[in-house]
Amino acid sequence: MENQDLKLGFEKILQGNRDWMDFVKEDKTGRFQQLAKGQNPEILWIGCADSRVPANEITGTKPGEVFVHRNIANVCVHSDMNMLSVLDYAVSVLKVKHIIVAGHYGCGGVAASLSRKQFGVIDNWLCHIKDVYRLHAAEIDAIDNQEKKEDRLVELNVIEQVFNLCTTSIVQNAWKSGQPLAVHGTVINIGTGSLEDLHTTFTNNETLGKVFAYK
Repeated sequence: MENQDLKLGFEKILQGNRDWMDFVKEDKTGRFQQLAKGQNPEILWIGCADSRVPANEITGTKPGEVFVHRNIANVCVHSDMNMLSVLDYAVSVLKVKHIIVAGHYGCGGVAASLSRKQFGVIDNWLCHIKDVYRLHAAEIDAIDNQEKKEDRLVELNVIEQVFNLCTTSIVQNAWKSGQPLAVHGTVINIGTGSLEDLHTTFTNNETLGKVFAYK
């Protein structure tokens, strides 16, 4: 019975694709034929892998308009070659104009990072978020409500990841060459669908601090 359920679940996925193919076939705008020739997105979206926060739906954008990288808790660290490869391609080849780091309230990764439990391999990844907590422990510990603690860490985590992106040689070299590029920090409220601006946008390296701002 379990195998039958799995088979039916996969068939549902394939049927969804057939429905999508019908939609593409009936579309008369020519946009899908154009997409088949290449992509020219203006946005790189770095979000959480959570199934509730898909980039295109939240931003109201169409296929081909957003280049996407997602991982647990939208973390951007300088040792992650996957993220750096996506970032380099988006900035250096696609010439995106906006990088959006999108956290979300109710993030399981952030909640887990505030606990002392072990969850498995992911514990090593969550240490990056624990480091964000360490930098802001006094502020977070002063919050009595656990949900609000987690929400604040979600925001602080986004701010930290924005900073991490801005200090990469990829972003700084783009700025150095005069390429128009903005890095934004946002948080998604899943309940309302709102994409909230954390007002932590960078368009140059002037306020990063002298040891981070390359010449």
